[in-house]
Amino acid sequence: MTSPPDAQQAPYVGLFVTCLVDLFRPSVGFAAIKLLEAGGARVEVPGTQTCCGQPAYNSGDRRDAIAIARQVIETFERFDYVVAPSGSCAGILRLHYPRLLADDPDFAGRADLLAGKSFELTSFLVDVLGLTAVDTTFPGTVTYHDSCSSLRELHVRDAPRRLLSSVAGLSLVELADSEACCGFGGAFSVKYPEISAAIADTKLRDIAGTGATTVLSGDLGCLLEIAGRLARERKAIEVRHVAEVLAGMTDEPAIAGSGQGR
Repeated sequence: MTSPPDAQQAPYVGLFVTCLVDLFRPSVGFAAIKLLEAGGARVEVPGTQTCCGQPAYNSGDRRDAIAIARQVIETFERFDYVVAPSGSCAGILRLHYPRLLADDPDFAGRADLLAGKSFELTSFLVDVLGLTAVDTTFPGTVTYHDSCSSLRELHVRDAPRRLLSSVAGLSLVELADSEACCGFGGAFSVKYPEISAAIADTKLRDIAGTGATTVLSGDLGCLLEIAGRLARERKAIEVRHVAEVLAGMTDEPAIAGSGQGR
């Protein structure tokens, strides 16, 4: 990894940790900080940050979604960039805040400004910081799941693969249907559990077909869904966030599923 430049010249990044990372996998947040600093950024994690508002927004609760969006903007607008280790949350900030607040005279312009400097982690590392390689090792065969938000909303596909190609000992085998959903979809998996489970099981068969011992992704929601189904099916495939592998922070046990559920 490259050495960070002088702090006064380094881009000032506000890390949007995300609810799932905060509650279920804090190691992803620490891995993100390590990667951002290695790429030359100066990073702060604002203590006043909360949810991005996606659950409220997706369920049609515009009143609460707007209130949350305003709070997020007030918290993060002072930074040069806002980065999230999640295409889902980055997508809300980048694409949906401007629509949500378009008629708000006090926040419409501010939402546009925040959107323009909000990024998914691997995309920011490669496309903004210019990081092309990491100095770490992860022996084994992995496959990569592209989350719907990262792939379809943000068009992030090459960045994580470019960084993974520099990891010593790592062999990446692509999924046969890499663009297929995992079945999570936030509230979708709660509202339509049978459909969600069927989609997830198709994804599991695709993962198993690669022969990989580890499945990676950039969205923790997808990873929790996949880990849960793998545990239920008792398949010995590890599940990890791509940031943990890129940062060389894999001492933490793999993401565990309950083995229960649908």
